[in-house]
Amino acid sequence: MGNVISQVDKEIQRLTEALIEQQQQDGSWRFCFENGTTIDAYVIILFRTLNIENEVLIQQLHARILAEQQPDGCWKLFSDEEDGNLSATVEAYYALLYSGYSQITDETMQRAKRYIQSKGGLGKVNSLLTKSILAATGQSKWPTSISSIPLELLLFPSSFPINFFEFSGYSRVHLTPMLIMADRDFSIQTTQTPDLSELISQSNDVEEQNSREFQEMQDSIQQGLSRLFGTPHKTHKAATTKAEQFILQRIESDGTLYSYASSTILMIFALLALGYDKQHQLITHAVQGITAMQFRSNGTTTIQNSPSTIWDTALLSYAMQESGIPADHVVIRRATAYLLSNQQNKLADWSIHNPNPIPGGWGFSETNTLNPDVDDTSAALRAIKSLSHTDSTYLDSWNRGLHWIISMQNKDGGWPAFEKNTNKEILTWLAIDGAKSAAIDPSEADLTGRTLEYLGNSAGLRTKHDFIKRGTNWLIHHQEKDGSWYGRWGICYIYGTWAALTGLKATGISSDHETIQKGVKWLLGIQNQDGGWGESCRSDRRKFYIPLGESTPSQTAWALDALISVHSQPTAAINKGINRLIASLQEDNWTTPYPTGAGLPGYIYIHYHSYRYIWPLLTLSHYRRKYGT
Repeated sequence: MGNVISQVDKEIQRLTEALIEQQQQDGSWRFCFENGTTIDAYVIILFRTLNIENEVLIQQLHARILAEQQPDGCWKLFSDEEDGNLSATVEAYYALLYSGYSQITDETMQRAKRYIQSKGGLGKVNSLLTKSILAATGQSKWPTSISSIPLELLLFPSSFPINFFEFSGYSRVHLTPMLIMADRDFSIQTTQTPDLSELISQSNDVEEQNSREFQEMQDSIQQGLSRLFGTPHKTHKAATTKAEQFILQRIESDGTLYSYASSTILMIFALLALGYDKQHQLITHAVQGITAMQFRSNGTTTIQNSPSTIWDTALLSYAMQESGIPADHVVIRRATAYLLSNQQNKLADWSIHNPNPIPGGWGFSETNTLNPDVDDTSAALRAIKSLSHTDSTYLDSWNRGLHWIISMQNKDGGWPAFEKNTNKEILTWLAIDGAKSAAIDPSEADLTGRTLEYLGNSAGLRTKHDFIKRGTNWLIHHQEKDGSWYGRWGICYIYGTWAALTGLKATGISSDHETIQKGVKWLLGIQNQDGGWGESCRSDRRKFYIPLGESTPSQTAWALDALISVHSQPTAAINKGINRLIASLQEDNWTTPYPTGAGLPGYIYIHYHSYRYIWPLLTLSHYRRKYGT
């Protein structure tokens, strides 16, 4: 036991010293939010379409994309993805050719071409983002899953069974530009645009087959259209104006739409469809915002979809305080001052379903002033807790954030990410792969567990409060039969189970409770021989646990933190895991960049460069705090 504590102490000191050195002057930590090659490819395609001559960046993105190609010619979203990823490969192939720095005769491009053709060509692409970029640049038709949705949907009042603000915020800012472009059958090409017609298989160039559920949704939309007043021409003109204004009203100060690179790229194409000139200020400003999202690390440049600065800074500040660094330390003071300056104070889309509270949330990125979320808010509140006891400014911030989080609880007792009570199943019937994950924003086990952990451990609330009781009941009733929970924003069942167990324990559920014991048994049952834990991103798509075969630092830390919260004394399994966690932090192998964050199942996975610090430091600190005296 003494030797374990000694090793824990040494690793905590190493991690905190490294973090102190990496803190920025403004108090933040800036780690890369790495999300595959998709955004890099879209940026090359966009820049070439707009004739933007940023050759240094284009060459850097070209080099990164090319370096990720697999021996069989494909690209993958994660290293153990079976048979590669067709959408990612099409994006990469298209961007590399469009850049001008790869030629169709290159051996690398020939391998990519053969892979794409072997998988059925462009007609077999599933990603709606990929389909939209291809359609916007004249490589394919607009998919019926988008072209069949009328712009008039934006005019439907809230009393209609289907209306625009029942979609998740993420869906709305991506769907609106797509609907504008599809409505106008928009496409744009230049003299440099590659010709991808060789990748179109005639046997697959058929209309999409829509499900019965999709047809039912279409029937609901048609009923809505019949209830709109005005001539079809005037109604359509009003819908077009509404769509344009929807976009313009959600542009952040850096020029991006909702602070996402993906939606901003679609916005630029939509503005072109509406007749905006390529040199229009809105477009040039948006390009600047996207360009500013680049991150250079280890000689490689990538475009982040949405920099994770607030998320990383909040979690790192909290983890360092848990490790023993006092709240009045200059590092913590600078970090919390940065967080305080980024608390949001606007009523935005989130207030449509939550009209009463005072704003008080935090977003993911510092440019995000419109789209706070529950997870980032609880992370920031954990970080400022200690200072709220001594400084009235932080106390006011704490109270606004706490009340905002409580107000965001869904009717079912759980918590969403961005907007409450946006969980209508009919919206998942869109004929869009991934609609079940993107179209709505329901209660999730990881969000509910993380929120309860904050409310219990930081705010001192327990199940005697009705809203806490409803939250714990939601978690208990949504446990999988094997004892795990599915986590939406991390990979995946380990993430969800950690969040659920720590949340239940923090709010007063006994370690002897059947739900807790089932969760612990599941975690112990999937522990690797080396003592760590590791889960494949394939779990996210298959919706059941799939082992990675190796241990990762963040997943090992999550599992250990859950076990530490339950056990009053360290067990052999915990100590073995701690030893493995410490050892893994000294290693650099294929698991180091393995994504353990989730964006959109099947399409967006995230390697948080910060996670190598955050979760191990937090878990080691909790181990020492609980067992080290």
